[in-house]
Amino acid sequence: MESIRNRPKGDFIAQANLEQLYALTKHWNSDLQFFKDDLAFLYKLLDSYFIWIDKEENYKVALKMKNDLLRLRERSQDLLQKTDKHREQIGKMILEKIEDSRIFRLEHQHLEDEIASFVKAFRLNRLALFKVTEHIKDTEKLQEVH
Repeated sequence: MESIRNRPKGDFIAQANLEQLYALTKHWNSDLQFFKDDLAFLYKLLDSYFIWIDKEENYKVALKMKNDLLRLRERSQDLLQKTDKHREQIGKMILEKIEDSRIFRLEHQHLEDEIASFVKAFRLNRLALFKVTEHIKDTEKLQEVH
């Protein structure tokens, strides 16, 4: 899976003004909040399958998936906090008319790379979760609800 970028290709981070970087971090925050909410939904979805699981192997796989979802949710929360802090820093720099530094832009790029890595992990986990729930549904004797 290719790297995910939420900015134009090229030298955007080096050339963008602070207002553009501020707007970009707002988009990151919105996306991360969506992923966090989606992870909560997926966790509840998987949790609903737990009551139907009889086979030990399915239970272990589902438990691993639940733990993976929890770790991703913690990671999304950490990235939300980092993004909020970074956006606040950009806002202060804009208000105080501070010349931004190369170090700040490197931090921005590092945060973007962390988010891209998270999105990749999220997508892979989501795909695995769908396969696991389908496998559990197909291999367990699920009772029909009337």
